[in-house]
Amino acid sequence: MNGVLIVDKPAGCTSHDVVQRVRKAIRQRSVGHAGTLDPLATGVLVVAIGEGTKLVSHLQSDDKRYEVSIALGAETDSLDADGEVIDTADVPKLDRTAVERALQPFIGRQPQTAPKLSAIKIAGTPLHRRMRRGEEVEAPVREVELYEANVVEVGQETIGLRLHCGKGFYVRSLARDLARALGTLGYVKDLRRTASGPFSIDSALYGDQMTAEEIEGRLIPLREACSTLRRVELSDDGVAHARHGRPIGPEVIVNEGWQEALPEESLALFAPDGEPVALGRRVDQGVRVVRGFAAGAPDVVSR
Repeated sequence: MNGVLIVDKPAGCTSHDVVQRVRKAIRQRSVGHAGTLDPLATGVLVVAIGEGTKLVSHLQSDDKRYEVSIALGAETDSLDADGEVIDTADVPKLDRTAVERALQPFIGRQPQTAPKLSAIKIAGTPLHRRMRRGEEVEAPVREVELYEANVVEVGQETIGLRLHCGKGFYVRSLARDLARALGTLGYVKDLRRTASGPFSIDSALYGDQMTAEEIEGRLIPLREACSTLRRVELSDDGVAHARHGRPIGPEVIVNEGWQEALPEESLALFAPDGEPVALGRRVDQGVRVVRGFAAGAPDVVSR
């Protein structure tokens, strides 16, 4: 199989566990995922299969949408309900206006301190592994962006939010920082990802329904998955250049609009017959091939 599968990840398993289930169901080793979900979290996990695995790094930068419930009055070492409580605090009387006011400064682009128990690597080792070895670690501060945040519910001990954020945003860090801004402590009680870029929960296969037939029926073909990126249509000569990894000049590009792409933006290069040929990025007045697809790779291979 070649393409992308949207999985509704159940709570209690890792993103890698989901990949293993897919591998076992379709008896195919080439399976990966874009955008890790913590074991506690549920919802959209983008799983790439076969030639679709070449898309993984290009889908990591997609924006995400979440529904989160934040427990107030305590903080855990992992900043979620799976961790151990390390501190407690009283919870002031809150209403929607107070939460919205405290939330407002977090909207936009700004530095965020990542959780110490995270998969971020320092000198090649994930922070969570260093922490569990008893090492003193300094959580990195990274530029992230929160596009939108809506208050859904305000209770005495929990608040519910809907979030739309960019790449690398940690909801657990927001829970910590927002609770402190409200004069208390907090951690993520429940977290559900409802969308990753153009892929939504509506088209997801539940994580316990991993049969080859179900996966094949929900598989998003490679050409459709590539269409979520900015499209570059090539002439036959352009296809030949792309297949050999040569620079793609404007003279072999058929459509308009690709010139507006940012240098770091991923581009999908298509042949005249609509099949994806390669992935690339804009350079100067042309396109540089980053990764090529196997010629004539079908969406489903008979087993």
